[in-house]
Amino acid sequence: MQTAEVTPQNPGPQEKLRRLEAAISPLGSALVAFSGGVDSSLALAAATRALGAERVLAVTSNNETYLPSELDLARDFAASLGVEHLIVNTRELDDPSYAENPTNRCYFCKSTLYGDLAVLARKRGYACVLDGANADDENDYRPGRAAAKENGVVSPLSETGLTKDDVREVARLLDLPTWDKPALACLSSRFPYGERITPEKLARVARAEEFLRSKGFRQVRVRHHENSTARLEVAEDEMERVFALRAEISSELKDAGFLYVALELSPYRSGSLNAPLEKRDGASGKQKRRLPVL
Repeated sequence: MQTAEVTPQNPGPQEKLRRLEAAISPLGSALVAFSGGVDSSLALAAATRALGAERVLAVTSNNETYLPSELDLARDFAASLGVEHLIVNTRELDDPSYAENPTNRCYFCKSTLYGDLAVLARKRGYACVLDGANADDENDYRPGRAAAKENGVVSPLSETGLTKDDVREVARLLDLPTWDKPALACLSSRFPYGERITPEKLARVARAEEFLRSKGFRQVRVRHHENSTARLEVAEDEMERVFALRAEISSELKDAGFLYVALELSPYRSGSLNAPLEKRDGASGKQKRRLPVL
């Protein structure tokens, strides 16, 4: 990661951290929606520094859309900060509006999550729900942001203007283990819009991605297509290795329940499943929408 030149308009990481903590300190206490990614990790660490561990509660939603290995990492990180960490199951798949996988699927997920967390915060006496949304998220197509605002969620990273690069820079300053962690959207993002999401399909994807991560692949997606087809996307510098392991990978994924296993010849790029929407909008002459990172 390249470090930008420090200027009055672009302060260094120490000043960015100071501003972040200054934004959080007046809250008094906070329940932090903590997924374990770099954004929510920084939000949790900054809240702990600004408010004190005894006035912060980390809450992770553990359901079928969350990799089991990620939960272990989230537990370890919260424990390292000395904050209380609760695991909840918000049961997004019980909502047909979510399970049918429309283009605004994330709205229904976040609406359920933040609604439940707001109730929990009130019961436990925390002043607010705080999340890890950053300034870049405000410029993308992210239906979940509407749900956050509807539920009064506080987003200090965004409010202090921290971009994704800023988040990594400040996280690195604090020596957080997640500072260079690859982006990892929920497993529902592995399905093309309109393909119904079920616990069985999610378990299939989870097993496949856990296997690939165990083989050392850092940036990987197992896209689930109709007819139980797995389409693998990996970073460009891992293409040769995934092809070299093709027999082992194919065997494992078919054992997990996929009928076919294919390798995407283009390297991983965020939002690749948005291609049909982009093509449709282009053909209709609509203004190009900003689409979510998947």
